[in-house]
Amino acid sequence: MSDSQIEISAIPTLGGLDPHDWDACACPETAQGGRPRDPFTTHRFLKALEDSGSVGQGTGWQPTYLIARQDGQMIAAAPLYAKHHSQGEYIFDHSWAHAYENAGGSYYPKLQMAVPFTPATGRRFLCREGYEAAGRAALTQGAVQIAADNNLSSLHITFCTAEEARDGAEMGLLPRSSQQFHWLNDHYADFDAFLASLSSRKRKNIRKERRVANDFGGEIRSLTGDQIQPEHWDAFWEFYQDTGSRKWGRPYLTREFFDIAQETLRDDILLVLAERGGIPIAGALNFIGRDTLYGRYWGATQNHPCLHFEACYYRAIDYAIAHGLKRVEAGAQGEHKLARGYMPVTTHSLHWVGDPGFRKAIEEFLTAESRAIEDDIEILTSYGPFKKSSTEED
Repeated sequence: MSDSQIEISAIPTLGGLDPHDWDACACPETAQGGRPRDPFTTHRFLKALEDSGSVGQGTGWQPTYLIARQDGQMIAAAPLYAKHHSQGEYIFDHSWAHAYENAGGSYYPKLQMAVPFTPATGRRFLCREGYEAAGRAALTQGAVQIAADNNLSSLHITFCTAEEARDGAEMGLLPRSSQQFHWLNDHYADFDAFLASLSSRKRKNIRKERRVANDFGGEIRSLTGDQIQPEHWDAFWEFYQDTGSRKWGRPYLTREFFDIAQETLRDDILLVLAERGGIPIAGALNFIGRDTLYGRYWGATQNHPCLHFEACYYRAIDYAIAHGLKRVEAGAQGEHKLARGYMPVTTHSLHWVGDPGFRKAIEEFLTAESRAIEDDIEILTSYGPFKKSSTEED
């Protein structure tokens, strides 16, 4: 590795950047073939957000991608955005914003190192192999410098890896813990093997839910790659709009995003569609990583008992077992996932706050919050659906 100086720049678009240079940092594991660890920081995914107008002018997500170069070679990068609100992040700081502005400060704009609208754990400091330590340090310093030079209130690095959280804390960033529910594959041969690991009551409940769900009068199909056709997105857009309007007021993704996804992302996608008479009436969108399936969106135009559980959770488990994936991440929140085999796990973020007094208050809050998260995870785990011992009777 060269000892020459690392240069940091911020660019407003990925349009003029070689996709291979970005992906050499974002997913170096693909150099020998196979999928990226997750598709969300790949050039194709972030470019789809940009080209579709899902981020950019008028969205509150203004791209400010960080690029680190050494001797002319791109060695690290980060998906960085100037934010004018706190929507689409899933690590909530609304109370921070209110407190800071009530004290006379301007919380927005702020900087967000994240994948927009995507509460999935993954690398945020994207480094070419062999440059991990130098790349993370350079990107952290560069992002903090941009925030300080522009008198921004804060920098937030959300859904980073546990390793990145440890390194960031050592560099002076404030670590924050949050919670999600993930399904873990304990080398199950099939869905019945997974069920056999559950207590009798939970196993019977899941079997009942699956029977009820599949008795809706149609069929459920799991599609990926070339099995996904353009017309499927017409149906899913309707589902997505309904969910988006109820949860967020308006959908985060534009219709054009799904057209671009058909062209550049369909090999990364598992689309579960429930159809009656050949017409889709519900669907779940998942993204496929190297060892993880990421559940993202669900929607329906007809209500049928348990269909949500089947399409979102059980079909995801089916796919993960069949394809040897290690886990299913089912998105943000949802204690109802616990009874369906999705267990609580810790997720991580990092934060830089410019104002010393405000930083101190946030630091004290995060310390207390972290203890509460640990206690909550311990309690929820004890209520999990799995057999408490190998001798537990069915």
